Amino acid sequence: MKRSRFLPLAAAAAFSLAALAAQADQLADIQKKGELVVGVLGTAEPYSFIDPKTRELVGYEVDLGRELARKLGVKPVFKQLAVAARIPELQQGHVDVLAAALARTPERETQIDFSLPTFVTGQKVLVKKGSEVKTLPQLAGQRVVTVKGGTQEANIRKAVPTVEVVTFENAPQAFQALQQGKGAGYVDDEAALIDAIAKLGPAGKNYELLAQNVSTTTVAVGLKKGEPALKTAVDDTLRELEKSGQAEKIFFKWYGPGTRHQFETRPFKFTQDAS
Repeated sequence: MKRSRFLPLAAAAAFSLAALAAQADQLADIQKKGELVVGVLGTAEPYSFIDPKTRELVGYEVDLGRELARKLGVKPVFKQLAVAARIPELQQGHVDVLAAALARTPERETQIDFSLPTFVTGQKVLVKKGSEVKTLPQLAGQRVVTVKGGTQEANIRKAVPTVEVVTFENAPQAFQALQQGKGAGYVDDEAALIDAIAKLGPAGKNYELLAQNVSTTTVAVGLKKGEPALKTAVDDTLRELEKSGQAEKIFFKWYGPGTRHQFETRPFKFTQDAS
């Protein structure tokens, strides 16, 4: 009896489909291992940072990561990442989700999926008080500093095409470069810049933000593509936090009137999809 030459191909295809199916439910894998590995920055206060008193990792996105793990019934495990390493670490399976000051952009949407928005902020430019730079257009031909691997570089180039951009591994290094006169301005999220100024204490009066936004940024949890069950679970958790009032409580804990940021209101909610 002649054996069909198509059987090996069919068997291989069936095996591939079975392998894909076995890998497709990341949520089940997370629940089976009993932990959710959350990628964070750890250097972007108050998103996530090391508390200098306790030496523990804390912050807005750390609290959100704990809430996600609680909803899934697993233990939260946090892994610090460099800005530029966030998406590769997620794609390679070294973390389950990203809660790492990750802005949603069209380019990133081709690489990974995003949750509902967890933060909305404007990117601005911090300059030394008394600087000749008073508006964004005056940065033309000037050097600015920012964080490597974020959206800040592309956004400032779009706003001021002739600007020269120098990047650093993290926000503290970029701010230090501004202090040392290595750039006319430092580009970052407004909340991060306010925090950097506040940390200086009385010396913070020597810096000011340009009034005009470089861009508006929507931050969200990053997820692997093709994991609908996990995305649904994350979005449902965020909606639950919004409905219960816990989302607002977490926001004001890190950004409210009692903090350096002194936000009087919360300018966004977890209930609308990011765009």
